[in-house]
Amino acid sequence: MNKRIDAYIDSHSEEMISFLSESLHIPSVEGTPEPGAPFGREVNNALLHMLGGAEKMGFDVTNMEGYAGCVDYGEGDEMLGILCHLDVVPEDTGWKYPPYSATIEDGKIYARGALDDKGPAVSALYAMAAIKEAGVKTKRRIRLILGTNEESGWGCMNYYKAHGEIPHIAFSPDGDYPLVNSEKGIMHANFAKKFSSNIEFFAGSAANKVPHEATIIYGGRELTMKEMHDAFSGIPEGTVFEVTPMSDGRMSFRIEGKSAHAAMNDLGVNALVMGLSVLANLPLEGEDAKMAKYLHEKLRFDLHGEHLGLDFEDASGRQTVNPGVIRWDKDGISVFTLDLRCPTSKKLTDIFAHLEKVFGEVGLEKSGEQELKDGLFVPRDSELVEKLLKVYNDRMGTDAEPLAIGGGTYARAFDNAVAFGCEKPGAASTVHMANEYITIDDMILNAKLIADAILALACEE
Repeated sequence: MNKRIDAYIDSHSEEMISFLSESLHIPSVEGTPEPGAPFGREVNNALLHMLGGAEKMGFDVTNMEGYAGCVDYGEGDEMLGILCHLDVVPEDTGWKYPPYSATIEDGKIYARGALDDKGPAVSALYAMAAIKEAGVKTKRRIRLILGTNEESGWGCMNYYKAHGEIPHIAFSPDGDYPLVNSEKGIMHANFAKKFSSNIEFFAGSAANKVPHEATIIYGGRELTMKEMHDAFSGIPEGTVFEVTPMSDGRMSFRIEGKSAHAAMNDLGVNALVMGLSVLANLPLEGEDAKMAKYLHEKLRFDLHGEHLGLDFEDASGRQTVNPGVIRWDKDGISVFTLDLRCPTSKKLTDIFAHLEKVFGEVGLEKSGEQELKDGLFVPRDSELVEKLLKVYNDRMGTDAEPLAIGGGTYARAFDNAVAFGCEKPGAASTVHMANEYITIDDMILNAKLIADAILALACEE
């Protein structure tokens, strides 16, 4: 801790809030690629905003063809990397304020990206500004690496690793305090099958989110009251659903769940699997009936792949399975994507082969690119873990130990990196949920903790 650095951060808190609000107004969900903007115009706008602010602060900045940005400070043969991202998941519905309004209420800033990960990115930038203002001599150069495709493919980090300098040591403020030195493997498994169908079924917008809404269009024969009752009898009590007759004689069923991050799927209510439960109990025929009943049987309302035969656990945690996206229409299932967080002792290729076998029984085959990210583990006695733990415990007055999580951060992109914050122990997470927020107090605390981390890892003692 450094009183001069803390004072700088405190005195610039209003500026931080304003700068973060500007960033949060930008709806940086992945869009159509454009020249110089490989992940869409709005994502690129978020990158340009952050780099522009950093340049005004006097930092050297680099725009890596729109894939990533770098903010550099200090001297030294080695580099400390701070890894953040500026893209966000889709906003979905259920917000009490417009999701890009950056509304402030009760000391909280509400917006998509406030916590994941624009708030921490702004805290990191102001931590670097405080270090620079204090004139602390560095032994390692400091680079804030700003990614633009963390939520939907990591193309940004792949580009950086191919064209940028690899940090000697790094951390990402995109996880939990005190720090995360073990992350489970991540898999996005994609399947599809063409067949003639009489229904439509749509749910989910991103694999790494628990789907909060599902829509079924049923075009079969007219349902009796008993059949209607049976169709919805399997979904959890209290579920909100609507049944609407359509002008063409079909019926629309809308089912409402609750969104959450796929790594914490127990915090959500999956509308996709509820939709499969409804379909399995409707009087469908042929391939529709076979597919609906099979998928419902294999997925149920499981959180850990119990009926898929994938309920594994080791020191890194328990397997999670999140059916995240489905697109089912008259031509069959064009998209069926699952997000899996896998214990580090398991090979991702073995788990995917098992899924291929299970879903292959009804003709679902792998479709497109499969996303497989190996897990992460950095030893407790490493310089990185030891120093960051001391930083956190000294400031917070605790005796906390490293965590293992199912979430995936940029830390796994490099050999010597961990996640350091920014969610506090025991705090309710709003990542990937409606009404995502960060408190102003936490934003300021994060800047101080990141500055402490820079002092410990990159500055002269």
